[in-house]
Formats: sequence, C-alpha cells, structure tokens
Amino acid sequence: MNGGDLLARIMREHGVGTAFGVVSVHNLPLVEAVDRDLEFVPVRHEAAAVNAADGYARSTGGLGVAITSTGTGAGNAAGALIEAQTARSRVLHVTGQIDARYLGQGRGVIHETRDQLGMLRAVSRYAETVHSPEAAAGILHQAALRAATAPFGPASVEWPIDLQYVPHDDPYSTGVVQALPEIDDAEVAEVARLITNARRPLIWAGGGATGAGAEISELAELLGAGILTSNAGRGTVPEDDELVLGNFASNPRMRPLLAESDLLIAVGTHFRSNETKHYQLELPEHCVQIDVDREAIGRSYPAAAGIVGEARRALAALLARLGEPGTEEGWPARVRATRSAVRDHLAAAIGPYLPICQAIRENLPREAVIARDVTIPVSQWGNRLLPIYHPTTNLFPLGGGIGQGLAMGIGAAVANPAQPTVALVGDGGLAVHLGELATLAQQRPWLVVVLFNDGGYGVLRNMQDAHSSHRAGVDLYTPDFGKLASSLALPYQLVSSPERFAEVFGKAIADHGPSIVEVDVTALPEPPEPFVPPVATPAR
Repeated sequence: MNGGDLLARIMREHGVGTAFGVVSVHNLPLVEAVDRDLEFVPVRHEAAAVNAADGYARSTGGLGVAITSTGTGAGNAAGALIEAQTARSRVLHVTGQIDARYLGQGRGVIHETRDQLGMLRAVSRYAETVHSPEAAAGILHQAALRAATAPFGPASVEWPIDLQYVPHDDPYSTGVVQALPEIDDAEVAEVARLITNARRPLIWAGGGATGAGAEISELAELLGAGILTSNAGRGTVPEDDELVLGNFASNPRMRPLLAESDLLIAVGTHFRSNETKHYQLELPEHCVQIDVDREAIGRSYPAAAGIVGEARRALAALLARLGEPGTEEGWPARVRATRSAVRDHLAAAIGPYLPICQAIRENLPREAVIARDVTIPVSQWGNRLLPIYHPTTNLFPLGGGIGQGLAMGIGAAVANPAQPTVALVGDGGLAVHLGELATLAQQRPWLVVVLFNDGGYGVLRNMQDAHSSHRAGVDLYTPDFGKLASSLALPYQLVSSPERFAEVFGKAIADHGPSIVEVDVTALPEPPEPFVPPVATPAR
C-alpha cells in the first residue's frame, strides 16, 4: 500500500468516513485512495476544506479530515486552522509537501514555501513532517490522537509527495495518548467549600463544558443556579431548560442578576472579549474556575479557587464532595425571571426578525445542525435567541472570521444526512467562498442556505454609522443570487417580508436537498435597535 492507502486505513480506524479537500499534484495518492475507499468531497478552496472538516467534527463530536496541497494550498488553509484552533476543533489536516530530497533547499520547486512546518505549528495544536515511510503511520495516529484528546485542536501533517507514492509497510502504530491532568482533591475541596457557602450562585459554561452537560445540569438543579453560556457552550444543557440563561451575559437585563450573585462557577470558558464587553462586564466578586488548562484559571478574571482538569471528571468529583447547598430561597425564581426578561428584551429589539427566528426553530428538529456565519442577524439574535438543544448542533466561527459558515454547514450536512442542516449567512460573508455553492450543487446534501442580503458588511456598516461620519469598504456589489442559483441548478426563493419566510423556509426544508432562501434585508422594516458589535472603539 502507498501513503494514500495508509491514510484511508487510519481514517477508518479513527471512525472517519469522509475527507474534504482540493486535489493537487502534491497530494494525488491521498485523494485517490480516500475517494476510492471512503468519501472525498472536492471543495473549491483549501480554507473551505478545513472549515468543512471542522463542521463535520463539531457536528459529530468526532474527527474531521482535510487534505490540501503544499505551499499556497497549505497557506490558504492556515486561516481556517486558526478558527479550528480557537474553537478547539478535532481536525486532522494532511497537506502535501515537495520531494523530501529538496526540502529546505530553496530551489524554487513548484509549490515550495519557506518553513511550511513552522507556519503549521503556529496555527495547529500539533504539526509534524513525514520523513520516511516507516514513520508515517505513527505520525498520522499521533496527529489524530492529539486532535481528539482534550483540550483538543487541529493537528497538521505535511507529507512529501515522493514519500506518498512509495510502498508502506503495515505495522500497527497507534501513537501515544496525552494523559489528562489528575484531579487534585485539595482543589476540589476548596471549590466545594466556596460553592456550599454560596447563597446566589451562577454557572458559566464555555466550550470546554460541552462534554459535561449531565454534570452541569445536575449541579444547576442542586444549587438552583442559572446557567450562562458562551457562544461555544450553547446547548451544553438544552436551552429550553428553565435554568438556562444562555449567551446573554452582556444583555442589560442580565446586569441585576450578575450584581446580586455572590459566586460564579466558570467551567471551560476563557471569557472571550466580545462576550464580556471587552472584559468590562462586571461579574460576581467571587469566581471559581474549572479548566483543563492551568494557565486559563484566573487569566481573564480573578479566580478565588480552581480545579485543573477535564470538565466532566472535575464536576463529577465536585458533585461527590458538595455539602447541603445554602442557596437563598427565591434565587431560582430570580433566575427564571431573568431568563424571560433577557429574551423578551432581545425579541423586542429585533422587530421584523422575530418571526424569522421563530420559523427557523419551528421547522427544524431538535437534532438539526444550525451553522451560522458572521452577519447581523446571527450576531444579534442567531447566537442568542435561536434555541440550541445540543452542542453538536451549534456551529459558529468563534474566531469571528467571516465567510466560514457555508463550508461548515456543508461539512455538517455531509456528516448528518438523515437530518436537515441550515446555514445562516450574509452576502458579504458568502462572497468570501462563493465557489462553495458549486460544492453544494455537486454534493447535494440536505442543506438550506438562508442568505441575508443587505448589500455589504452590515455589522461594520452599523459600526461606522455609529462611530464615524464616513463609510469605507462596507457597501459591496452583490450578484443576482437567483440567477446564480439557477446556473448551479439549486432551488431558490426570495423573501421580502417576514410573514412569508415561514412558508418558504418550511418548503425548502421539506425538499430534503440543497436550496437557497434569500432574505432581502433592504425590504424589511428597520429593527427597533440596530445591531452594533460590542467592540471597543476610541472616541474620534
């Protein structure tokens, strides 16, 4: 077997049946073997290959695989690897490399770049070069294990093309699993003491808490504590649970509850800047923190105590040590009232978008993946008011880069063919990877693309309108998406009123295939509160 056969075998051993990528002279054996033995999805851009593998991984809870070429191809993938690194996604990225005998010589071999491995190490949790056929299996296994072991993150392997072609022996090499930190009994005891003494506790669940939904729920029920989430932590506990406050920490109606709380239990969150008003959000005076990364504890906000460890194991140990909670009578009722208040406030603020938000949720099963790109409707209400019931259905570019939502949605739809997937995108973000509509047309997964078209970068337009007297770079020419969809044989509908959306979207979902529903934002009534991103801008 050659290197491609080896890659296909290792993918099977790690439970992966699909790879996304762009074929090249520097990865032909890999693409040919995966296409023959498993499934290869040919995307149109290397960044989209990683985004699709990322969406595949997040929506399955397993490993996603991307295959790219060397040089420019690997460079194109780097931005999407930054997103996977930010989100700690389980992505295995395998890229080509020039012939081993020319590595590092700077001869100008086609697709050559200086220090590609250094670039990959900067944007990946793990990166290594295959220097011999004998080492290939061990390196690939190690990369897959590093990607899929907490704290997770993308792993990259660069593979010289001549070594992909040569015969490979078949020794079984598994790599070495990194041991998770042991739970410290003293740390557990101190955190348990602080929680037991708390009268008005809250929980904040981040992306590192998503594997501990049962334990978070048990802790919240025991304490009567409300559950705040970051965007990454949405669905850790289903958002129709009455104790789930959700991704509303910065909502003004949340401020009184945060001020009254005497203890915040933070689990697997780094308190990202856009979720804490650039670290100006006032949190409870006392905080305890659980994180697999010791350096994360107390980094963004002071922590009175912390437990270093994987969230599920740490919470299980904590639950076993907790005494009778001292939660104040009436606190759970305050949590439930605040849950209603923040949702009512946002529902009133979005005006014409409310029936659209409601129709999306009503027409989707609970298990359906909702992929969201960076656009006004998503940033204002899709990341908060649109309910999420399980973390694997929650896809969003956590690094904030636009244009990644469509490919993430394609990856999720390929991974979950029995359920519909929806991708909420804007015209500006869609233009970044417009070519992936051709991937959608070719693969034909059950994916409905809801396109909010406002003729440019609406988020930044609102920001400029709020802080400056001049617009720059935000008003864009956009194609006729109806004609574009027709050229790709993709079903298409245009919606110009909120009232018509439910019918159109429902029919698109019922078609069990790909389609585009365009919402003409310029035809909708203005929402009562225009969305301005929570980014610190100096006075001008």
